[in-house]
Amino acid sequence: MSTLEMIEAAAERLQGHVRETPLLTSPFLDELAGRRVLVKPECLQHTGSFKFRGAWSAISALSEVDRKRGVIAYSSGNHAQGVALAAALHGISSVIVMPSDAPQLKIDNTRALGGEVVLYDRANESREEIGEALASERGLTLIRPYDEPQVIAGQGTTGLEIARQASAMGIEKADVLVCCGGGGLTSGIALALEGHAPGLRARPCEPEGFDDVKRSLATGQIQNNNAAAGNICDAILTPQPGDITFPILKRLCGPGLSVTEEEAMQAMALAFLRLKIVLEPGGAVSLASALFRKDEIKGDAVIVVASGGNTDPEVFGKALEFLT
Repeated sequence: MSTLEMIEAAAERLQGHVRETPLLTSPFLDELAGRRVLVKPECLQHTGSFKFRGAWSAISALSEVDRKRGVIAYSSGNHAQGVALAAALHGISSVIVMPSDAPQLKIDNTRALGGEVVLYDRANESREEIGEALASERGLTLIRPYDEPQVIAGQGTTGLEIARQASAMGIEKADVLVCCGGGGLTSGIALALEGHAPGLRARPCEPEGFDDVKRSLATGQIQNNNAAAGNICDAILTPQPGDITFPILKRLCGPGLSVTEEEAMQAMALAFLRLKIVLEPGGAVSLASALFRKDEIKGDAVIVVASGGNTDPEVFGKALEFLT
């Protein structure tokens, strides 16, 4: 189980290797949301998402012997790129199992960063089974995208930054909206906030129809999604919350929020127009929640973790059509 001490240790290992992303503001977004909105653009992180944090944390925590054997991961794209780059910077090999319907940009980038990409059918094959089989065959260390303590610890460094930055801005109480798939980022942030900013509360944000975390928190039991694909927010489509992440989410998080695909696309357009940042659909659901679910949020301020910006030009172009 990940702990605050593991997150703080990960922060030390990440120092000098990870970007500290700022908190961005816009009076236009404040007006739309009806409160102060502070956006943490993890789309500006190495490889375009927060996933580099967890990847570096996990790989840097391995023994020298295990690192030399190489690593393997499965991912729809952002964890893939994070692991590929972190592995390359450590001078080791990486194998990445990716769905064949992942955005081509993410597949191409993973290969360009040095990862050996193995494609699979998301609807009919299990990435977990493929990943574990390849790990066994080749002697590789499997780095899971969210249900992995050292990955959660790395993602939790985002929360340490939020706590420090919010305090400097005089914000002691607020909801922290986090784009959520399996819960690695959300649970890591929740643990960091518990220790360093208890007045800040993490809340998972998901696309409608794939809101397993929201439903799981509401019932107190892990709930599954009926489908494995079929939503533009590909980066955060997971079958269910993780076995490691869910107990943390259940203990520390506020109620989940969910938005439509159209609302995520509108949030992408507004982030570009008002903050001059590029988000992918899955990385924009937190901002969409702040803007379009404002009645479900309390307080004078809300903090939004914009988790990734790896979108294909075609999808981004469609999002910008909401500005016309």
